[in-house]
Amino acid sequence: MIWTPRVVAALASLALVACSSGSAPDAPPIETPEAAENADPVNLRVLAFNDLHGALEGPSGKVWVDGEKVETGGAAYLAAHINAERDAVDHALVVAAGDLIGASPLVSALLHDEPTIEVMNAIGLAASSVGNHEFDEGYQELLRIAEGGCHPTAGCREGYTYEGPTFSYLAANVRITGEEDTLLPPYIIRDIDGVKVAIIGMTLEDTPSAVVPTAVEGLEFYDEVETVKALLPQLEAEDVATAIVLLHEGGVIHGEQRDIGECPDVQGAIVPIAEAMPPLVSVIVTGHTHAAYVCEFGGKLVTAAQSFGRVVTAIDMTIDRQTGEVLERSARQRAVTHDVEPDPEIATLIDTYAEISAPLAERVVGSLTAPISRERDATGQSPLGKLIADAQLAATAGEDIGGAQVAFMNPGGIRSSLEPNAEGNLTFADLHTCQPFGNTLVTMTLTGQQIHTLLEQQWVNPDRTHMLGVSEGFSYTWNADAPTGERVDASSIVLNSEVIDQEANYRVTVNTFLSTGGDGFTVLAEGKERVVGPIDLDALVTYVEENSPLTAPEDARVMVIGEATAAAE
Repeated sequence: MIWTPRVVAALASLALVACSSGSAPDAPPIETPEAAENADPVNLRVLAFNDLHGALEGPSGKVWVDGEKVETGGAAYLAAHINAERDAVDHALVVAAGDLIGASPLVSALLHDEPTIEVMNAIGLAASSVGNHEFDEGYQELLRIAEGGCHPTAGCREGYTYEGPTFSYLAANVRITGEEDTLLPPYIIRDIDGVKVAIIGMTLEDTPSAVVPTAVEGLEFYDEVETVKALLPQLEAEDVATAIVLLHEGGVIHGEQRDIGECPDVQGAIVPIAEAMPPLVSVIVTGHTHAAYVCEFGGKLVTAAQSFGRVVTAIDMTIDRQTGEVLERSARQRAVTHDVEPDPEIATLIDTYAEISAPLAERVVGSLTAPISRERDATGQSPLGKLIADAQLAATAGEDIGGAQVAFMNPGGIRSSLEPNAEGNLTFADLHTCQPFGNTLVTMTLTGQQIHTLLEQQWVNPDRTHMLGVSEGFSYTWNADAPTGERVDASSIVLNSEVIDQEANYRVTVNTFLSTGGDGFTVLAEGKERVVGPIDLDALVTYVEENSPLTAPEDARVMVIGEATAAAE
């Protein structure tokens, strides 16, 4: 179904306020003459998170709390913390700002992320914006996730039918080309004790550059601020008092952060977006950058809750019942710590999914002598980025499968470091968690000049540099003090001990995401004589099997001149 604002408004009148985990929520009180005469303001608690990425099991990593890093995450613990916050108030909504699914661990990904949606239903999620990763498998698959039904190729599991979310997936700024209707509902309206609150959901306008182009072919993505402004007449006609925007776009932290509730010099796309939002918008829940912050921009409360279910933001709003004015609003971050009892229903669900996926997940693939980190140093390289580039080169070097001479790996495609178990072994699940996207490898011909351009495009986005991991035998030097577009000295670019010839042709391997210009590497879309190779995960599995026990690459492939800090994705 494609959604028009009229249809959404009609359905929104049936919306329910999310309540305790695991049960169908009760309808909130609708406006009555007694409520209308009540001059007391309405109090609403919004519980928000973002970028879960199917991280159901946990722990999902540490976060800063009171100057210390604390282990957090896991959907059963996320539910427990949400329940505690929700049970303490009369009116609460649970919302998310996109990327609930995509780049997911095996327990969710193996079952096409249906487990994550089922867990969100049980938690009592009310609405989520779509994010760029919701489009990873194309918008038709997103529609299936949002509406229910069997997977087009895998079908439904025996005795099970996927019925879709009980919450609303929102996409106010996404349309099918040539259509007036939005791909998914643009907003829902909740009646909170007689006061109408709109929840608008959007992904970043720049989504096409963050996914494989074929996944969003036929779609158009619109400016976030102009989208909200265009909705104002409809919202005003519905007597909406205030609006909460769920936006899968975020800020980048440039200052030092020792607590997730701070706003330490947050910069990036979200700042001008928030400053330009109309007054009806009081709160913006953000995501995408995997940061955690509570900020004020342009008179709007702007929050983000890191990623992988490690943090939930509790936003308290006090709304004047007569005027709709937001009298007070505040936000605090609640780390999803493990010092509470996990929600038993959610824990049982996750255990069920884990049991289904266990035989494949637990297969031992190889071994490591020590952990291999994805953390990047000042040159922009990480040990794991180099190793994966080596694996992709090995998988495509044969003349019959591409004839690759060099491989490049984008850091955003590496989702975790490799940590062996107590016996030093790596399982299939470990490798899948590291590379969950299922990208195909593509080998293409680029000139030496195009390779130079590729390296310069690592800094095309000043807020999010994308430093490529490079394979063994390739090296270059960049200048941190030089202007963008002039950082790499062409004479320093060396392949197999020879400076590359700007006019010569070279065979280069990247994944499908990069091959069509993802992450701003537009020069890769110009590559010729393309040969499609294996899936990136299969290449990594084969490399680990054939080269175990593995050690982290220690050779210096990239050098830097000038003042440079550890690169951040």
